[in-house]
Amino acid sequence: MMIYIIITTAIALSMDAFAVAVSCGVSKRANTTYMQLKIGIFFGLFQGIMPIIGWLLASRFAVYIQKYDHWIAFVLLSFIGIKMIKESREKSCDDVGNLTTKHIITLAIATSIDALAAGISFAILHINILITSLIIALITFVVSFLGAKFGQKLGCSFQKGAEVLGGVILIAIGTKILLEHLFIFH
Repeated sequence: MMIYIIITTAIALSMDAFAVAVSCGVSKRANTTYMQLKIGIFFGLFQGIMPIIGWLLASRFAVYIQKYDHWIAFVLLSFIGIKMIKESREKSCDDVGNLTTKHIITLAIATSIDALAAGISFAILHINILITSLIIALITFVVSFLGAKFGQKLGCSFQKGAEVLGGVILIAIGTKILLEHLFIFH
């Protein structure tokens, strides 16, 4: 996978974390640099770990699914994208709650489930998971930190728009993988 696809995927995957970080800023629960860094670190860490877990799970079964791997990648990425778009319409800016470390870890896990599913796609596509996960973690850290930092200024409508954009990007990447496989390899 080319580096621009990895970076684009990382940005798309970080949109859930960004949306939650913006919510933290909008709700004034992340009003210190310390709290904003904490959000960025936890979100980036979990977003980087989850693809590795998904990759490890899928690697054990890659031999059995190679014939259908492009369809699996398409379905998973499209499902994640559609889920992100749907959830952006259901969330309110007040869905954050108190920001204890336990709560931030819970939010980090919840926003990184999509990255677990992407890790399955990465195994199918034979992606270098360590470099990819590092890129995802770093981008998510920066995006989440900035989302929390500027959330008060950006407002709720920007949060929802970012999550919709992330969903559309993931669907587009899944479609690209499918079309490339169907028209190049057959």
